[in-house]
Amino acid sequence: MFIFLFSFISIQAQNKQNTVTGKVVDEAGTPLEYATISFENTANPENITGGITDPEGVFSIDVSEGTYDITVEFISFEPKTFSGREITSDVEMGTITLGMAAGELDEVVVTAETTQVEVRLDKKIYNIGKDLTTAGGTVSDALNNVPSVSVDLEGGISLRGNENVRILINGKPSAMAGFGSTDVLAQLPADAIERVEVITSPSARYDAEGTAGILNIILKKEKTLGFNGSVTLTAGHPDNAGISANVNYRTDKFNLFNTTGFRYFDAPGNGFFDTRYNENSNVDFDRIVEDREITRLNRGYNTNLGMEYYLNDQSSITGSIFFRTGEDEDVTTNVTDNYLNTFSSSNPAYGTTRIENQMEEDNSWQFALNYINRFSESGHQLTADLQYETDKETQTTRIDETPDFNEIEYERFLFGEAIDQEETQKEWLIQADYVLPIGKDSQFEAGYRGNFENETTDYNIRQEDTLGNLVLNNRLTNIFDYTENVQALYTQYGTKFGDVSFLLGLRLENTNLKGEIESELTEAELEEEFGFPINTSFDNNYLGLFPTVNVIYELAETENITIGYNRRINRPRGWFINPFPSRSSTNNVFQGNPNLQPAFSNAFDVGYLKRWEKLTLTSSVYYQKETDAFERIEENVEGSNVVRTIPVNLSSNERTGGELGLLYNPANWLRLNGSFNYFQFKTEGEFNNRDYNAKNTSYFARFSSKVTLPGSIDWQTNAFYAGPSEGVQGTQEGLLSIDLALSKELFNETTTLSFNVRDLLNSRKRERYTTTNTYDRYSEFQWRQRSFNISLMYRFNQQKRDQRREGENGDDMGEGEF
Repeated sequence: MFIFLFSFISIQAQNKQNTVTGKVVDEAGTPLEYATISFENTANPENITGGITDPEGVFSIDVSEGTYDITVEFISFEPKTFSGREITSDVEMGTITLGMAAGELDEVVVTAETTQVEVRLDKKIYNIGKDLTTAGGTVSDALNNVPSVSVDLEGGISLRGNENVRILINGKPSAMAGFGSTDVLAQLPADAIERVEVITSPSARYDAEGTAGILNIILKKEKTLGFNGSVTLTAGHPDNAGISANVNYRTDKFNLFNTTGFRYFDAPGNGFFDTRYNENSNVDFDRIVEDREITRLNRGYNTNLGMEYYLNDQSSITGSIFFRTGEDEDVTTNVTDNYLNTFSSSNPAYGTTRIENQMEEDNSWQFALNYINRFSESGHQLTADLQYETDKETQTTRIDETPDFNEIEYERFLFGEAIDQEETQKEWLIQADYVLPIGKDSQFEAGYRGNFENETTDYNIRQEDTLGNLVLNNRLTNIFDYTENVQALYTQYGTKFGDVSFLLGLRLENTNLKGEIESELTEAELEEEFGFPINTSFDNNYLGLFPTVNVIYELAETENITIGYNRRINRPRGWFINPFPSRSSTNNVFQGNPNLQPAFSNAFDVGYLKRWEKLTLTSSVYYQKETDAFERIEENVEGSNVVRTIPVNLSSNERTGGELGLLYNPANWLRLNGSFNYFQFKTEGEFNNRDYNAKNTSYFARFSSKVTLPGSIDWQTNAFYAGPSEGVQGTQEGLLSIDLALSKELFNETTTLSFNVRDLLNSRKRERYTTTNTYDRYSEFQWRQRSFNISLMYRFNQQKRDQRREGENGDDMGEGEF
């Protein structure tokens, strides 16, 4: 690595240039991100170079010796020109203030048309443009259109095909992203997102959780003076109605912001399971077929209210309150046919209908304080965060099962069940980060983060006796108390030699995982009940070092190579540890494993980016090896037809792959975006004396096109295909999904009317074939059926922030920043 690095340095030693630095702000002192600075050589006017400002309004541009006319521009502002500036050494231009253009003071609107990509030392940043297919949709819908990211049928998020991805909101774990779950992301409106940071090689600043990497979702917070915002109305089929508003009021002393939304929607789904048992199984029936229909009625309200107060020109304090409440009703109807070959191989011998009605109320609160002190305009700053989150989820479930027919006089007592479950979760976050620039090209960072989380599940189940009375089942009733405390110190150093930048970091983390199971059963009885040893009280500590190395080499102004290495950890979440099984099906259950240990991974990544006038190419190859990797194993419970899914630690999981992305905008009326990710994984390990070694390849691809039709109507098509794959216990078929959308600007471009169809072919279904030593199974599952939605967004007092600059086609990127 270092030989490679210094060879770059020696090449660049022959091409030293002068650096021009400064900062661009508006009249209120607000930094102007993406302001353009151009240098026109007076001796050769065709020789023009330049760059753009970063999120703090700061620019640093390398320029050859000569005399230049320097122009600073930003849409809707009067440009400033500095004529005849002679540059023979490094130049500091100080703070440049731009005033609003007289002809631009009328109301105009945001017109970020397409997704843009920026490349930093440790991440890629996708500025979510006007994605028509997610109008009226959710954060999960928007994430599914980000390259390298895929969202499965249950809302689970994967990065490069790896499900262990860490979700952050504005750089921190948040109640908005859920406590170890991504369900909340399916309720937050997509139009609240400003950008998504895909961090496949996280620096030491980020916590080490997530072996796949990190997705950091940055929410909108308008920087324009005055009162502004937007309101969105949504309606659709199946039932979907919602309203959301983003409003902002900014003065010289404070910025008040709020996002509020309400949504009422039905997400019908279905499933099918065909299980055939072989002669090695000791079961009552040879074949069981389940046909499952699911209706989900969800009602949710969320609001995020905050204010940033400017203590002085260098420092500010921000406080925010997030509240979410939901009231859901899910009804699952499971029709089961049981076959017995001694009776008939083609006609079922015994059939039942099981109906599960689940009512759920969920309330989440998050209180956050942030302090920032910018000691200088060069980036010297200190930030401190304090955050508290609490969540209470109450579930009431009633399960009734009745016989449909009984051709063999099968003796089985069917009983109803009533389940009351209450989950309470609390989390504290304490964080401090210090950044110290060293000279013009180097930077030192250090910080501390502490996450202290507790989750308690109180589970009570009552079952009908022969007289129809509901009686408490002491064998399954339990209280599970789980605590996860993580404390970390980190430091990192970044610098630049010519066109080579690197960032070296080291993070020290201590993980404390504690669990207590309160049950009427002893550990020996729990082992007999569930089939494996269970520790009802555990207290585990893990101390680890997590180094990171990130290098970027600028081959040219529009071309670079990136190299990254990082070590990560995957900690088991509460629902993966709780050993008491789910009850949604008599024959198919999910059960946690309290014996799970954290998994660790080492990952390497090499990327290449090249930008032409109308085309941007991004690509990378990567390798990851994970030890004690989690794998979900299916097995037949001895002496019954029950199939149990349980997560276990396997010995290792190796993943090698490559990805390719293209942004092509051949004309103003046509924009194309495509990506392809191909990977191979190899798993080794055993569980219950059975090998689970597997080696397989898979891929996924996505394509998006946006066409401007006559009448200024935009038409967008998104397509996603996940290729077939093979796991440790079977195969999964390929999956195709297509979304279509139309959009039209109205009323002087203050209003957008959109119509979209998600899953046009109604083909977003998961098909699996599972093979074990006792049974074979074919299954289908569809989380949400095809939907139609219409959305109306009205914007007011939003000033134009067209971020398309010299890459008018939407391909801009920041290079070499850290």
